[in-house]
Amino acid sequence: MLQPADFFDLKDFEHQAIFESVEYVWDVLRRLEDYLKQALKPGINGKIAPHVVIADNVFIGEGTVVEPGAYIMGPAIIGRDCQIRQGAYIRGNVMVGDGAVVGHCTEVKHSILLPGAGAPHFNYVGDSIIGRKANMGAGSILSNFKLTGDNVIVSLEGQSIRTGLRKFGAIIGDGTQIGCNAVMNPGTLLGPGCIVYPCASVRGYHPGKSIIPPK
Repeated sequence: MLQPADFFDLKDFEHQAIFESVEYVWDVLRRLEDYLKQALKPGINGKIAPHVVIADNVFIGEGTVVEPGAYIMGPAIIGRDCQIRQGAYIRGNVMVGDGAVVGHCTEVKHSILLPGAGAPHFNYVGDSIIGRKANMGAGSILSNFKLTGDNVIVSLEGQSIRTGLRKFGAIIGDGTQIGCNAVMNPGTLLGPGCIVYPCASVRGYHPGKSIIPPK
């Protein structure tokens, strides 16, 4: 129920090894920094506009377009045919799969976007994983830090699972659609094909194809 395969189709994903043999899907985030150190071979192969800042330890694949004003900190692997739009901020320890979008004024930190994932407009993606062709509506947020500063706990069927992570945002399954200005609170897990209504405040585990209205 809480394995990577319950949320994502990892077939043909170049970096699927990072998802192997974990107890819970969020444990992938514990591996991300070390994985990038081993797998990353810096290189810029895409189309980079003027007035872009790209720090050390960054790989950008062929066909990817980085628009003016983007700031990319390493380590980061950005795949082929991605869009890194104007004003995007990639804060390091980030993996962006082929065809994914990091949009205008979107900030991504310590996260994985699988192929075709979209965070296209004014989004925050912190310590999270977004599945294939999942999309975040304008202004939606994957919040990664509790106001109390405590470690994040996942709520599932009346149980509380301790993640041991002080910063953990959300797991967003393949094809899930998040409406504008919705907030995924720390430790939210959405299965594949969910629909989150605009302005919803979401927490806990929701199985695939759930429809989640505002509360």
